Amino acid sequence: MGSASASAGDSPPPSSPDAAQNNIQHFFVLHKASEKSTSGGKARKRLDLCPTKLKEGDEGCLRMEAFQLAWSGIESSIKDVLRNMNAQVFNPIHSWVCDSFGAMKPIAPIPSPLGTFPIVTHATSCAQLFTALLLTGNMEFVDVFSTFQELGLRLKSHGCYVANLSSLDFSPKNGIAGCLSSLLRQFFMRSFDAGDISLLASWYSQHGNYGSPVVVIINDMERCSSPVLSDFILMLSHFNNGSCNNVGCPKNISFNVLKKLCLCMFTLGSPAERMDAVVEAALVRCCSGFAMGHKVAMFLRNYFFNQDGTLASFIRALKIASVQHFSSEPLSFILGRLLVKEGSKVLAPQAEFLYLMSDERRNTV
Repeated sequence: MGSASASAGDSPPPSSPDAAQNNIQHFFVLHKASEKSTSGGKARKRLDLCPTKLKEGDEGCLRMEAFQLAWSGIESSIKDVLRNMNAQVFNPIHSWVCDSFGAMKPIAPIPSPLGTFPIVTHATSCAQLFTALLLTGNMEFVDVFSTFQELGLRLKSHGCYVANLSSLDFSPKNGIAGCLSSLLRQFFMRSFDAGDISLLASWYSQHGNYGSPVVVIINDMERCSSPVLSDFILMLSHFNNGSCNNVGCPKNISFNVLKKLCLCMFTLGSPAERMDAVVEAALVRCCSGFAMGHKVAMFLRNYFFNQDGTLASFIRALKIASVQHFSSEPLSFILGRLLVKEGSKVLAPQAEFLYLMSDERRNTV
């Protein structure tokens, strides 16, 4: 007890310089430990930014860039081919529109918007609507929609007044007023609560528009409501504006309504013909800097015929094959630089050289 108290009495008070130094020493050690952990973290960050991983990331970016450049060329070629094929049908349709309108073209200004118009030269023309049946075959809905949008733009560029309607405009819920409101909205660029055909008659007669034909394109007609579509045809037949309908077969229209139609038939290229044209443009001509082998082309063709037989599915399969090519071939990422720097005349030999080099490298590994 005594020695303990003596030693306690001999120890310096907490406020002495030695105690303060000891306290500083403890904090100094803790501070050094925190510096070590911080320096270790910085070292780990430097390891994450090693040159090897940067090169791998650059190669992935180059592969993606090469794919985007090559696929943009393929896609552009496909669009050009399909546009040329559509023109082979759109041009005769435009000629048919002009000839049909010439048979019913007004010979004088229309005196009243309430009468039958245009003023026609033949009674048979007044009694019937000139109607085109455009058969699409086994085309997907997206392809059909874009095709008839392009048809409408083509006719507009030649001075026609065009309205594009769909089966949704001919629903039993909306009735004849719904499709008529949609028709007027496309010509007047504003909404109508209740459609009135006299508005279209007034617009066509009073504003000097009777010198050009009015074309109504009905997409996906087989899904339209039969009563609504029949009423729409009878209404147009009364005013005799003329119409152009896209139908597969007018089975859902009564015979009395069919007598109001003067029919003419057009047919788009079959899916097989369109696919052959796409294969020739995208694969045979080698327009995008690389060529696919015979096995790949046969796989795509079999996929086309064994699946749904639509062009959209074939293009999707072609895009997947292109992605696989650029992700697996060792030297495919170089093609992006060649597409940018070199002209199209020397792309095919360079691409073939790269293809042979990649095959040789794969065989030697």
